[in-house]
Amino acid sequence: MNTPVRPYQNYVYAYPHKTAYRKLSDRPLLRTEWATEPKDALSLYLHIPFCEVRCGFCNLFTRIGAPDGLTGAYLDALDRQATAVREALGEREPVRFATAAFGGGTPTFLTAAELERLCDIAEHRMGADLRAVPLSVEASPATATADRLAVLAGRGTTRLSLGVQSFDDAEARSAVRPQRRADVEAALGRVRDARIPVLNIDLIYGIDGQTDAGWLRSLDAALAWRPEELYLYPLYIRPLTGLGRRAADADPAWDEQRLRLYRLGRDHLLAHGYAQQSMRMFRRADAPPQGADDYACQTDGMIGLGCGARSYTAGLHYSFDYAVGMHEIRGIIDDYTARPAADFAHAEYGRRMDADEARRRHLVQSLLQAEGLRTADYRARFGRLPADDFGPELERFAGRGWLTETGDGVLRLTPEGLAHSDAIGPELFSPAVRAAMDAYERK
Repeated sequence: MNTPVRPYQNYVYAYPHKTAYRKLSDRPLLRTEWATEPKDALSLYLHIPFCEVRCGFCNLFTRIGAPDGLTGAYLDALDRQATAVREALGEREPVRFATAAFGGGTPTFLTAAELERLCDIAEHRMGADLRAVPLSVEASPATATADRLAVLAGRGTTRLSLGVQSFDDAEARSAVRPQRRADVEAALGRVRDARIPVLNIDLIYGIDGQTDAGWLRSLDAALAWRPEELYLYPLYIRPLTGLGRRAADADPAWDEQRLRLYRLGRDHLLAHGYAQQSMRMFRRADAPPQGADDYACQTDGMIGLGCGARSYTAGLHYSFDYAVGMHEIRGIIDDYTARPAADFAHAEYGRRMDADEARRRHLVQSLLQAEGLRTADYRARFGRLPADDFGPELERFAGRGWLTETGDGVLRLTPEGLAHSDAIGPELFSPAVRAAMDAYERK
């Protein structure tokens, strides 16, 4: 008798996860790590680790509020880091950024003037032409004010992602996200007034007390704004979060509720002219292209600035220390803001990537997208077929009805495979990464 597979195990938005990172005792020089990397199509990510509130489900690296002067000190440190990183990239070959993103936390926690400075750091220190590349920015309804949006629109933002989560006030309170629908609608109106080309709305399913009818009402409320993109996230409850005392992640009834709501939401969006890009992402058929999808900022050639940002070369993924608990996060931010410029020329925490991990990462990034993995692309990069490296895993997914191979050599998840993306991703973790994540001391 086969044991049922839990559908919600781990949201794999980057591989390996930061809980597999460790302190790099040799503190490698960035100049050395980037010396042989292609630099003609880099991704740039700037991280702002502040929010006005912390939602009950949030385990992101962010702190609530900022004492007087802290955001300015943080931007000072970001400026020092950008200067050091740009120098490490060298001057012997052109450096070009193909995409940019501001995330968090909540980047729009910054004032309009501070957002101008953030853009200046990206442009003048790093050399990114924000008006010539896709620029995505995350925001919350409370901080999506007209003056902030005007700055972002004026500096070239092409995509604004608004974390709504629910249009139902009772559901928002249940998720420990204090907001009113009227304020959410007002924020959406301001985003549309700013004429940023792509509006993304984030919604969450699986909230305590959420019904099928309530979920559809939230979807319809979002659809009324004709967003170019919608992300549908299953609720996860993680240690050290506001909802962390509820031991519900292993509850079969909750798994069934989330699967039911996922399928309901997926079918509703497909019926309204949206195309599914991944388990979470849906794009309106006539939406302007934004380049790569979910993993646009997860590829090799990624420069992350800020104390919660990751950077990726082919051989090293690196960042600063990671935590979920508020006391530890505050300490890491304080340490970051106090660092001298010379410190930013080194990698502090990270994980070396060998050939096996590179193949796993490529498989995860491709397979969890609706368009699937082209076996010819895999062979061109690695000199072998996916089945040569991951035959047992792929056979297991196919046996569950989650994976098919098309006649033109594309490995593609079935609709049920996409629904179980959060089970498929973790099954592709290497034993070493899994052991490192299990051994991570949560703080």
